[in-house]
Amino acid sequence: MSQSKCTRLSGSLVKQLLDSVDSVLFDCDGVIWRGDQAIPGASQVVNLLKENGKKVFFVTNNSSKTRKMYADKMSMLGFNVEEEEVFGTAYCSAMYLKMVCKLEGKVYLIGSNAMKQELEAVGIQQTGVGPDHISGKQTDWANVPLDPEVKAVVVGFDEHFSYMKLNRALQYLTQQGCLFVGTNRDTRLPLEGGKAVPGTGCLLQAVETAAQRQAQTVGKPNHFMFDCVASQYGVDRERCLMVGDRLDTDIMLGSNCGLKTLLTLTGVSTVADAEVNQKSGCVERQRMVPDYYVESIADLLPALQG
Repeated sequence: MSQSKCTRLSGSLVKQLLDSVDSVLFDCDGVIWRGDQAIPGASQVVNLLKENGKKVFFVTNNSSKTRKMYADKMSMLGFNVEEEEVFGTAYCSAMYLKMVCKLEGKVYLIGSNAMKQELEAVGIQQTGVGPDHISGKQTDWANVPLDPEVKAVVVGFDEHFSYMKLNRALQYLTQQGCLFVGTNRDTRLPLEGGKAVPGTGCLLQAVETAAQRQAQTVGKPNHFMFDCVASQYGVDRERCLMVGDRLDTDIMLGSNCGLKTLLTLTGVSTVADAEVNQKSGCVERQRMVPDYYVESIADLLPALQG
């Protein structure tokens, strides 16, 4: 299928593409749903892909939900989904610490209850979830009590992020051998109506600046997220399609891992964004150009129903 990059996917090309893959990775927000509403036709596409023998997985940088929470949400929206098919950064961070880092010790967690649950599910204890209020003077802050069993700092989305959490992370990260892991670098979370709120990347950059260290991230576009799926399910990267709405995370993940890539226009990025990258002459930005694009993943329906 030698097509030029950023080709509109339509007609017979849809079936050609689907016939060339055995596995499909979907981002979630902006691709199969927006907020609490499924994208029209998305559940039928996912369910028909499965009925046609494709392996389907879901990869999201959102660390605020467990795999089960995601699977429950998808089931309510009409998707035929198993918990094991969901790969969020809460789960992938836990797997990274356990399988790659072989962590022996606790985690200081700037993150959610969902991250706590995913860590504990693989046998990793944590401290830090919930508010951490400031008290005392600067000398007290620099000598804040630390848990001697903590051997890693993990930063995900944390609605209770505070100066004291930032300080505590700094104190742990100045200790020799303390690992530093972030879920993702998304700086903004887009909302309906063109609004946005700060994303995990803002919190991670604050900790990196304070600690004067760079974290290892596990979320998109880092290849670890794909490795997580591939190692468990034997996914052949040459016969795998990544479907997403963000060029800098979803499409770049696909490019980094040698997957076919499909941009859907129901979320963040536009064809114009992709074309700017394509014309830039910058190697890094070329990796943020999809092979194909569709208005919505519902555009795949006719080929699946035919």
